[in-house]
Formats: sequence, C-alpha cells, structure tokens
Amino acid sequence: MKEELEKIREECQASLSEAKTEMDVAEIRVRILGRKGSLTQLLKRLGSLPEAERKQIGRRANEIKEKLEARIEQALEDIRERERRESLAKERIDVTLPGRRMDFGRRHPLTQTLDEIVHIFSLLGFEVVEGPEVELDYYNFEALNIPKGHPAREMQATFFISEDVVLRTHTSPVQVRTMEKRRPPVRVICPGVVYRCDSDPTHSPMFHQVEGLLVDRGITFSDLKGVLTVFVHRMFGKETNLRFRPSFFPFTEPSAEIDIECFICGGRGCSVCSNTGWLEILGSGMVDPAVYRFVDYNPEEVTGFAFGMGIERIAMLKFGIHDIRLFYTNDLRFLRQF
Repeated sequence: MKEELEKIREECQASLSEAKTEMDVAEIRVRILGRKGSLTQLLKRLGSLPEAERKQIGRRANEIKEKLEARIEQALEDIRERERRESLAKERIDVTLPGRRMDFGRRHPLTQTLDEIVHIFSLLGFEVVEGPEVELDYYNFEALNIPKGHPAREMQATFFISEDVVLRTHTSPVQVRTMEKRRPPVRVICPGVVYRCDSDPTHSPMFHQVEGLLVDRGITFSDLKGVLTVFVHRMFGKETNLRFRPSFFPFTEPSAEIDIECFICGGRGCSVCSNTGWLEILGSGMVDPAVYRFVDYNPEEVTGFAFGMGIERIAMLKFGIHDIRLFYTNDLRFLRQF
C-alpha cells in the first residue's frame, strides 16, 4: 500500500506538470481526490490493515493528500497567472501605431434642407412656429374652409384617430392656431411632420412640410410672387427659371403652383419632368376670406398669402434623389454623401 501511495503521488505530480488549462487540473483533481479517485479508494482500504500499519500508512496518506491538494492549488494559480500574462501581452497598446480617425456624424439631408429653408425665410422676416401633430378635425379641415363632406377632403388621404381627431395632413393648422392668438401683421413659417395614407417612390406616409403665412394690410399677389421668387433663387440659384401655374386649394383664392425649370434637361423635356420641362416644388395662393371668419379677422381690412412645400420634395430636387424612401432607410452609404 505504501508503494501505491507513492505511485499515486508521482502520477499526480507528473500530470500536474503537463497540465495546460484549468480544465486539465480539474480532471486531475477528480481522478486522484474525487469520490471515486485513486487516493480516495485507497484510503477506504485502510480499515483492512493491522492497527500499527494502519496508523503509519494513514499518517502518510494524509500527508500526501494535503501536499497534493496544495500542489493542485498551486498549479491552478500558475495557470491563471500565465493566462493573465498572455492576455495582457495580446491586449498591450502599441503607442507607436497611428491613431484611428473617429467617424463623425453628419446632418441628415432633410435637416440640411430644412435649415436652409428656415434661414432663407428668416432673412425675409418670417418667424418659426410649431403645433401639435395630433390635430382636431376643426383645425386640420373646417377652419381651413374644408367642412365635413367637402370634396377636398378626398385629396388628403387622412389617418383618423377618431371622428374628430386626426394625424395632421399638413402644417396649415398651425397657421390657424397662430392667427387665433395674434392680430395682424402675422408673418410665420410652420415646419413639421405630417401624415397621409400614401407610399411609393415619391410619397411617404410620414413626411415633412414647411408652410408659410403672411397677413397684413395691403398684401397682394405681387408680394406672394416676390417672396417665393426670392426663395427659389436662394434655394436653387439665381439662374433658375420659375413659373406660377393656376391651381386650386380650398383655403386660398386665387391659388397657384410654382414650377422650376427642370435641372436635368434644362427645360427641353425628359423622363424626370415627364417631358414638360418643369418640376413642381410648392403650392401657394391668397388666403381665402372665408378663413378669416374662423379667426376673427376682418377681410375688408387685411389680406394675406400662404404657401406650402414638402421638404423631401425640395431635397430630392436639390440633391438629385429619385426615391423618397432613401431618406428613411438609415443607409450609411446614402447618408455619407451629405
């Protein structure tokens, strides 16, 4: 039994010297000191020895067990220390390497476009005002001369939350709310998110608009043409040709849409402009006197004009983008171009 004890000790020490991982040491511990380990099984046989021999061998077995347990713990510590050194060596920072440039964020093209629009109109004396995106039917339609049952409601493709609550289809309600609180002169632009049931390469169910309003004494259609001509030339360049085309909007009369000469074909006609040579950019008109009754303005004393444009539409024309959905896909390859 003495020879077996020494053999177990030598076998354990030899195995520990070859162990490379904590798992290897754990397997050795189980094989030697576990419930079914070789040393444990030997200790169970001590009861069969004579008393004198049992004491002597038992004392030696306990010494070997204690030494092996200490050797196992030391082996574990050595392996952990080696792994720490190897990990630190791999993670060591080489201060001689060149630095990595940080990838700075960029302003979204819609944000760039909106900022430019706001800047242009601020130079013309317009103030920025905002309003709620969840709007009452009254402000979204009725106060804009679009009563229930009016055919113009079909133009809006509205998201209804309830019978009298909608996701606003334009930012015109902000103009009504502003006129309720202020007396003329009123000179504001209303940027914001709007919603319509529409989705294709040129339409989105959520998009952005900027609408403007100027109400004062003696405002004429010439003022409207002057302000919007300045805007077009500041936004697209002084050489840009534009035209005012008669149109219809229920809250303006007369109404006009503004087209700019196609920047692709130079007005000759192409697929982008549907061979017309012109691209529509915004709608406008003189405020219908019926609207003034909702805000307690006297149409005999004041006149005004309003206009509205889609920010996506302006950005698509300015940057030559043909699919509105690119603005919302968060594709970094697209966004890095701006």
